[in-house]
Amino acid sequence: MTQLLRKPLNETLTPGVKLIHDINEPLKYVGFRLIEIERGGVYEEQLTELECCVVVLTGKVTVSEGENTFAEIGTRASVFEKIPTDSVYISGGKSFSVKGSSEKACVALCYSQATQDLPTTLIKASDNSIEMRGKYQNKRLVHNILPDTSEIASSLLVVEVYTDGGNFSSYPPHKHDQDNLPHESFLEESYYHEINPQQGFVFQRVYTDDRALDETMAVEHRNAVVVPEGYHPVGVPDGYDSYYLNVMAGPKRIWKFHNDPDHEWILDRD
Repeated sequence: MTQLLRKPLNETLTPGVKLIHDINEPLKYVGFRLIEIERGGVYEEQLTELECCVVVLTGKVTVSEGENTFAEIGTRASVFEKIPTDSVYISGGKSFSVKGSSEKACVALCYSQATQDLPTTLIKASDNSIEMRGKYQNKRLVHNILPDTSEIASSLLVVEVYTDGGNFSSYPPHKHDQDNLPHESFLEESYYHEINPQQGFVFQRVYTDDRALDETMAVEHRNAVVVPEGYHPVGVPDGYDSYYLNVMAGPKRIWKFHNDPDHEWILDRD
């Protein structure tokens, strides 16, 4: 099996809390955990050198850190409502808890190195910037939770992307695996995928110029993909819609990508 494609774990952590994904290796800068929480279930964590962005994918939860309590946050029953959601940023060295406030909630925990001591911050759904990218069969809807223009976090970049059936995203193929600013930044990345209807699949390819890394994966509902380097386009078959949550981090908190020169020509079409 590919080392880049991750299937759901579905492990019980504590009563009412299930671990769906727990991803670190082979990434050095990015960590990703996905949990499901039933009403009244509580997930607790002590951060050390890591910062964390708690993204409420579905359902409602209460997030607490120190004197900060954000009660019953979360905006949607399904990610495919295509509306932004609430998130909470928590800096390194702090303890936090997430308590289920609805029948079931799905929460993404996005990690990277904390290089500054920053205040715990609620990122409301209304704080997300929304944009449409691409044209022709290269169209997608983007919710920017923690873009590189935000000063809330020290390392993390977090974004949600929706791609309709018959379209490609992260396309033309681009990469960000060289510390070569201002032209390209080094950022590792993780993808958490959901698909509607759930029996569908998408294709994701991860490859380098020399093809030392070259994997093409059939990615199913609730799978995750890690991108330590290389180009990483996603193709969505007709009849199915794609959602993914991206987490990126690297030595510098800036997103500068390099398109595959073999395919960059498509941007110049009339």
